Amino acid sequence: MKKTALITGASAGLGRELAQLFAADEHDVVLVARRREQLEELATRLATEHGVVASVIPADLADPASPGRIVDELRQRNLAVDLLVNNAGFGSNGRFVELDLGRELAMVQVNVTTLVHLTGLLLPGMVARRSGRILNMGSTAGFQPGPFMATYYATKGFVNSWTEALAYELRGTGVTATVVCPGATDTEFGAVSGNGTSRLFRMGTMAAAPVARFAYHAMMAGKAVAIPGFRNKLTLQIQRVSSRGVTRAVAARLNQVPATPQLNDQTTSGR
Repeated sequence: MKKTALITGASAGLGRELAQLFAADEHDVVLVARRREQLEELATRLATEHGVVASVIPADLADPASPGRIVDELRQRNLAVDLLVNNAGFGSNGRFVELDLGRELAMVQVNVTTLVHLTGLLLPGMVARRSGRILNMGSTAGFQPGPFMATYYATKGFVNSWTEALAYELRGTGVTATVVCPGATDTEFGAVSGNGTSRLFRMGTMAAAPVARFAYHAMMAGKAVAIPGFRNKLTLQIQRVSSRGVTRAVAARLNQVPATPQLNDQTTSGR
């Protein structure tokens, strides 16, 4: 049966891939992100290729008022969301004391507060209809502390834990909640976070398309927690038998970005 899926962070990466999967299964889509042009291009293509209704709601999810505005827009368009994907999020890299505090707070807003707010606004309707699926994009980062990406790891720890608890509470309602926890993935995340040259990313990433397919099927199956990729599963198993000190040290080593060489008089003169 055709349903309507709302996907945040739909302009690129996993959000874009997920939107394509919903449309390919003939579900209408509501695409949410800041970049209107990319959203409209994607909406036009999905409508043309799959015959679905593809709606666009540009929104800056770092704005605390954005979830309310999105839901108001949905009401005005008479759209009921059956499938919610909280995919939008970003990270940063460096020592917390040296990072821009405003950006760190915006990260908490997007990765945590907006996710909870939007879910809280749309979930009652799903429960009333006794039908719905929620997919929250967590991370393997959420199972450990992450020096040099401290805020990002903590936000994903919240998403992982909160979604798993929500999934339990929703038993018997006809609604499910799923958290998918990928590791390093080939999207814009590395460049935006400044983590793209870290050891973690240089060790290799999963392509976005298979991660999105895995997430999509886990959501539709109603799984509470799903982790794509053998290496990610193995890493989490190793963490379970490692001390917290070792886990912190390994994460720090993987996240630390090599320093950019500074030119001086000798290097510029070619000596």
